[in-house]
Amino acid sequence: MKLLESISIGGVTFKNRVMFPPLTTGYEAKDGSISAQSRAFYTRLAKGGTGYIVLGDVAPIRSFAPTPKLFDDSQIESFRLLADNVHAYGSKLGVQIFYPEYDVDALNALFDNGEMANVRTQLHHDMQHFVNDVTEATLMQIIDKMCACAVRAQKAGVDVVQVHGDRLVGALCSTKMNRRIDRYGGSLENRTRFALQLVRALKSAVPSMIIDYKLSVVTPERGKGGIDELDAPQFAKWLEDAGVDMLHVGQANHTGNMADTIPPMGVQPYCFFADITKSVKQAVSIPVSTSGRIIDPEMGEGVLQSGKADMIGIGRALLADPDWTNKAAAGKASDIVRCISCNEGCVDAILNRGFIACVVNPENGFEGTRIITPAKVAKNVVVIGGGPAGLQAARVAAKKGHNVTLFEKEARLGGQLNIADVPPRKFEISRATEDLVHAVRCAGVELRMGETASPESVLALAPDAVIVAVGASSFTPPIPGVDGPNVRDAWKVLAGVQNVSGRVAIIGGGVVGCETAEHLGAQGYKVSIVEMQGKIASGLSSTVLPTMLENYRKFGVEQYTGHKVLEIAVGHLICTDKDGRVVKIPCDNVVIASGARPVAFESEGLINRGIEVVMVGDCRNVADISHATKTAYDAANAL
Repeated sequence: MKLLESISIGGVTFKNRVMFPPLTTGYEAKDGSISAQSRAFYTRLAKGGTGYIVLGDVAPIRSFAPTPKLFDDSQIESFRLLADNVHAYGSKLGVQIFYPEYDVDALNALFDNGEMANVRTQLHHDMQHFVNDVTEATLMQIIDKMCACAVRAQKAGVDVVQVHGDRLVGALCSTKMNRRIDRYGGSLENRTRFALQLVRALKSAVPSMIIDYKLSVVTPERGKGGIDELDAPQFAKWLEDAGVDMLHVGQANHTGNMADTIPPMGVQPYCFFADITKSVKQAVSIPVSTSGRIIDPEMGEGVLQSGKADMIGIGRALLADPDWTNKAAAGKASDIVRCISCNEGCVDAILNRGFIACVVNPENGFEGTRIITPAKVAKNVVVIGGGPAGLQAARVAAKKGHNVTLFEKEARLGGQLNIADVPPRKFEISRATEDLVHAVRCAGVELRMGETASPESVLALAPDAVIVAVGASSFTPPIPGVDGPNVRDAWKVLAGVQNVSGRVAIIGGGVVGCETAEHLGAQGYKVSIVEMQGKIASGLSSTVLPTMLENYRKFGVEQYTGHKVLEIAVGHLICTDKDGRVVKIPCDNVVIASGARPVAFESEGLINRGIEVVMVGDCRNVADISHATKTAYDAANAL
């Protein structure tokens, strides 16, 4: 595979063409140094075969951004430890230097004086205007700080400096954000002047380091902070002339919606930026990389073979499986745990001030502490339930060396994932089911399908431990009329077991209710969502919600927030609104989406016989796939 071939960049050989592009992880220490958690994460990527790893958003100053920072010599050692770890596996390490598009020094002064109200006001203001207000003298000082950062990276043994062509640098390049009337505004030459000055200064400050440039491109549909698509090839030529050794082409952001640059499932096609990357590649002679919804090695290989890029950025897919590259090299691509592009564990976590933790990979973010350890004694382990929690538990227990039998009452594995993949754009969730089923089969788990586990059937296997993963069931609220012939259950509607007709009112505006509304709206039904709280979809990814709401507008889905259902009558719902007024909402069918409750399993008889019993997933606490996989992993790994 070309994907696995080496490539020479700036006179340095990279062992393959797999790149981990810059992502904000949230793993770093408070001062921006590389923490043990961060070091374990990146080292794991290197161990898994990734050839080029880039640390995203490395700040050359003390700032509010929750990112790595390299503004003081005391931080060098933490970066050196990481570089040594990465190099031990033959990988190259890059740091992406960025500067926010706000006046960091002014904000730090306010913060140091305890003026937090002014900090919040000024931060909001400067995010919009600093790019136009900053003086040329300050811009030169910023270049000096970024060069000093690069020198520290060089001292730490880092191989590559990547310029973040978004944020301040990209905002200056942008026709949408740059309103300057001096020599840094107006023409393409003026708008790109700072970026080119920065590149030349870096080339002078660290002449032996490779200079990479993230070429953030503003497309007609998306992005603000970067270079316009039509100007990207010309700018790329100027960057090459200025001394850039490689280019990483990606979607520009600054729109307030991270779905623009890290799109969730179904919003953008696979390899969505490869064609734009090709137009840039054709304009230069230096290597060019791309990224954007490249899930498996076949996709990456296709981009390389078609001449659209020289290196492939694999971001979220490496969170899902850090051994992505090694498995491809071993001819075991079918064993790769594939990203489902849900954005729940990664993007949403960062937006909520947490750290990246992939929903399909319980080890992600916990590389130093969550490691499958071989069992000292092989046990007979019974897993009850074949949803994501049960499958994950069976996989881990079998990998430890235990003898595992899994009961699943249905004829199909996957549990709630089999309805979660039904709504619009959600088909990619099916990959999670496919990969878990593949893993348990390869691990030698005995599957007893279509068989409801009972204490007697479990005891017949003489288990040493039982993991209960029987999941949850949908909850039916005690509303008058809920037993009527016009009432349906959201889970059964998504499963295709129940049908609806005419006007449909959905009681419950959580994730299931909202996705059911979108599902039915796409089929042409007139849908209303009735929710007691003041807003709908409170648990939905912020990168998914804009697309869903746009579809609601397209399908005519009505939202009744702050409404409590009093009765389900023939032809309408009787509700009270937030002001206590009685409201009638017309409908022919009603769909209940009022949450779920844990399913009980009689385990007392097992416990009385001295058998270890542990509950995981929804039957322990109704939550999400991340909770299911992590509780299952930990329980099985503890056996």
